[in-house]
Amino acid sequence: MAEGSDVTGVKVMVIDDSNTIRRSAEIFLAQAGYQVLLAEDGFDALSKISDHHPDLIFVDIMMPRLDGYQTCALIKKNPRYAGTPVIMLSSKDGLFDRARGRMVGSDEYLTKPFTKDSLLKAVSAHTAARVIK
Repeated sequence: MAEGSDVTGVKVMVIDDSNTIRRSAEIFLAQAGYQVLLAEDGFDALSKISDHHPDLIFVDIMMPRLDGYQTCALIKKNPRYAGTPVIMLSSKDGLFDRARGRMVGSDEYLTKPFTKDSLLKAVSAHTAARVIK
């Protein structure tokens, strides 16, 4: 973890329809000291976001019902959450996928399978300003 930064109270949400991905991310994030919120799809996530106000959100692109692009767009359109960093998760690494993620407001694009290091680096980069406050 970053030198001396206190991550206590930083809430990270992971939205993915894969139980394996959710559990892996949960373990990596919890070990680093983050509070972890999990959601199986966009609909599940939207209600949890309004209840828990996460500091950062990871969202899988390929999900049933409400995909990651739609979920990200809905989060970013809400004035209360527009400033919340959203990081897209996908096994697709094409230029089009990355561009589409940017168009709906995502702050970063992480390719699956992610490593513990890449996951924690992304969280650290997007929450550093919040932790300092």
